[in-house]
Amino acid sequence: MRADVDGFLCRLAQELRPRTQELVGALLLRMREELPEPWRHPDIAALIPEETRGHLVAILDVLEHRLDAGEVEAPPQSLEIARRFARNGVPVSTLLRTYRLGHVGLFQAEVPRLVDDPELIGAAAIRLSDHGFAYVDRSSVRVVEAYQEERDQRLQRRLLLMNEASSRIGTTLDIGPTARELADVGTDEFADLVVVDLLATLLDDEDTRPPVGQPPLRRVVVAHRRVSAAEPVESPVLDSTHTYPEDSEPARALATGHASLLRVPEAATREWWQAVMASGNEAYGHQGFHSILLLPLPAGGGVLGLVQFLRAEAMIPFDEDDLFLAREIVARAAVSIDHARRYTQERSTALTLQRSLLPQRKVEQGAVVAAARYLPSGTRAGVGGDWYDVIPLSGARVALVVGDVVGRGLRAAATMGRLRTAVRAFADIDLMPDELLTHLDDVVIRLQNEEDPEAGETSATCLYAIYDPVSRVCSFASAGHVLPAVVAPPDDAADFQPVELLKAPIGPPLGLGGLPFEATRLELPEGSLLALFTDGLIRSRVRDVDTALALLSDVLAGAVEPQEPPGPAEPPESPEGVCDRILAALLPGRSSDDVALLVARTRALDPDHVTTLDIPSDPAAVADARRFTSGALTAWGLEELSFATELVVSELVTNAIRYGKPPVQLRLILQSTLTCEVFDASSTAPHLRRARTFDEGGRGLLLVAQLAERWGTRHSREGKVIWAEQALPYGGIRPVYSGL
Repeated sequence: MRADVDGFLCRLAQELRPRTQELVGALLLRMREELPEPWRHPDIAALIPEETRGHLVAILDVLEHRLDAGEVEAPPQSLEIARRFARNGVPVSTLLRTYRLGHVGLFQAEVPRLVDDPELIGAAAIRLSDHGFAYVDRSSVRVVEAYQEERDQRLQRRLLLMNEASSRIGTTLDIGPTARELADVGTDEFADLVVVDLLATLLDDEDTRPPVGQPPLRRVVVAHRRVSAAEPVESPVLDSTHTYPEDSEPARALATGHASLLRVPEAATREWWQAVMASGNEAYGHQGFHSILLLPLPAGGGVLGLVQFLRAEAMIPFDEDDLFLAREIVARAAVSIDHARRYTQERSTALTLQRSLLPQRKVEQGAVVAAARYLPSGTRAGVGGDWYDVIPLSGARVALVVGDVVGRGLRAAATMGRLRTAVRAFADIDLMPDELLTHLDDVVIRLQNEEDPEAGETSATCLYAIYDPVSRVCSFASAGHVLPAVVAPPDDAADFQPVELLKAPIGPPLGLGGLPFEATRLELPEGSLLALFTDGLIRSRVRDVDTALALLSDVLAGAVEPQEPPGPAEPPESPEGVCDRILAALLPGRSSDDVALLVARTRALDPDHVTTLDIPSDPAAVADARRFTSGALTAWGLEELSFATELVVSELVTNAIRYGKPPVQLRLILQSTLTCEVFDASSTAPHLRRARTFDEGGRGLLLVAQLAERWGTRHSREGKVIWAEQALPYGGIRPVYSGL
């Protein structure tokens, strides 16, 4: 009976082989009716006919040549179609059902046509079933392995893409580069084209309240997939503003915050799609797109913009798994973009605040020629609290200040403004450098006590220097701050180091309290260069402090090098040029910390514009002081100021003789103003008060205050100086500094 069945099945195969194409068509018709899902995917549908024919031919070979069905290989198309099932996300159960449909059933339906023996028909049916199960079992194992391998590779690619997104998106705190990073990740084997639109208000630093109607968007990135590894990914910044129609899919995505997957035929005639294609063709343009993912950028209950992923004919269409993956990538990118937005806003606010608190223009004073630079940090650490200042003082002197508040952001900038204001207030009462830093230390401690402990400790460093153009003495004190560099003019290089990094006691940083500060006095040759700076100038990850200081010395030495060969005298390099050369040499790129730099070239007051008179402690000497003053003003061509100046000198000298201690000295200084100074050894300071009708005294200082533009008292360890400044008459200002 076995031989009869095998022979019959051989004859059946020979009868059916010419009808292979007919049988394939019948089987495909049945598959379309019972398994419609694979036919929805064009890449799968294209392979099904050839694969079906391969299976039928394999079964015919088994029957005709009496082969072992469990050893026959499935056609190669079956493995490829299994991989495509996996790529398109079709369940493996659907794949296996295709193997249970009718491959053997078709042969069983043909058996009664060739024989009418019931016993042979039954035996043939059993044998066909055995062959079918053996063939399907072997083929199923192979295709499931191919399906699972492709599925695993796909999942692995998704995980790799997620890891890539985590590591490559958000490396900077700039909105534009972050959007480009998102586009670059998206075009790395996931999409053929990525379009990123961000809210225009987000990029313009405007209020992000919901706008009326459709929000204006700015197309910041259009990136296409690389065809080869050697081809760079182009990410042009288009910076064009547009809006989507209210009834369009992008508008709904922006309004609802919901992502969507669209097929191009569903949207090919839409106005918004034509606009996308126009942008896409600019960068890609040679292939048609068949599917698109629309994903809003979520942030804090709203949206920051819209991301569009597009695939062309070279890639399979997007599916729900792709939409889920894209949603995860975009969500991570949205967090980075939102952080960049917040950082940019805070940095911009802090930088604006800090720049508004720094000097806005040069103050008219003649003691030094100064130039300054402030460079904010170039990293994500944020704006710091570095500052500088140039403060005119009484007696033609000037104060030079640099400081650095510990910390970053708005708090550091605000603290910097408070400390700069405090320094100016203390400078206005003519405190010596060490005393000023002591008072400033108290201010910082008070700020620490007033602020929230969770906000962190308030601390700062500061260098305060006073230069007197009359004596050419510079006195300075440091509270934890790096000391300045001094450059002597070429003529004094023999007696003075050409470039000297000052060595002096450095006090503790501000905010520790209870520790003293020490002032250092240094006589400078006329035309010396002082360079004051914060530690951001010399601290770097690429070189140590000693190397940076040596480089700074070389740059400063270049400002005083003698001419080679000797030639006509040239004016010294301006502080502006010195500042530029220092920054170019020490900070060729973006600094990792804030930098404040202050460069000042000292000037000496012409001795002919300073005159001094020692006054005995005798009321009769007041008349001699008036005559001395009148003679000095006549020599300076300022006779019209004689009456007011003699009156001021008379009151100040009388007070010094009556209430002070000898020695008493009068000094007149002609600079941009006329200054009268009276020194005595007493530490008591006069006070302006309201004199009653019958009081015999109390009106002298009121008179001085009325006649002078400014007046005040400054103390020293030897005593005090009462001073008063008067404006020079129109046209009376003249060059009063020697040399420069």
